[in-house]
Amino acid sequence: MYALRGRKEELSADLAVTDDLVERTRETGEGGVRVWRPPKNVAFGRRDSNRDGYERACQIASDHGYPIAERSVGGHAVAFTGNTVAFAVTEPVEDSRTGITERYDRVTGRVNAALSEVGVDADEGEPEGSFCPGTHSLSAAGKIAGLAQRVHSDVAVTSGILMVEDHAAVADVLAPLYDALAVEFERDAVGSIARAGGETGAIVDAVIHHLAGDDPTVDSV
Repeated sequence: MYALRGRKEELSADLAVTDDLVERTRETGEGGVRVWRPPKNVAFGRRDSNRDGYERACQIASDHGYPIAERSVGGHAVAFTGNTVAFAVTEPVEDSRTGITERYDRVTGRVNAALSEVGVDADEGEPEGSFCPGTHSLSAAGKIAGLAQRVHSDVAVTSGILMVEDHAAVADVLAPLYDALAVEFERDAVGSIARAGGETGAIVDAVIHHLAGDDPTVDSV
């Protein structure tokens, strides 16, 4: 499998790298994995942009020094501090209506295995008041990982966020932001690998290994 690590420092350029990975899978029929630490930003979901407090929430993010991004999948806002890890798995599909649950289960299990490798015993699910609440999450001393999926006619993308160490900084920006959006949020529901006692420096390699297999072709951005 093809694997990609590293980031572009400019947010729009970094987002385009993942789009290019999707296109590569579309053209070659080969699955791909990207694991990286995105530039600092707050990524809002489609649900957020339809809420009355959205403009205020964007201003709060900007006031905290977070550039704004909008994503086409997932629910409510997530914050990337620059140390937060993101991952994306691209797979060719023949029928966009099938395989969604299987992909979620497979990727969730492999991310959980990577967390175990760095010393974190995570459970599926999330505490009340979690950021970007959803049904595909992993928790240990708070929510550590959340997953989403976008399925095109020929390529499926299962992606997610892994909280590494900046749980307090994430709570600082998301608490007033979620308040502006009138969405339930609890600061203590934000977890991280560090908070759960895991080894933070090894997580990127662990996730690449578990998502891409034993002998991937690894490139850097």
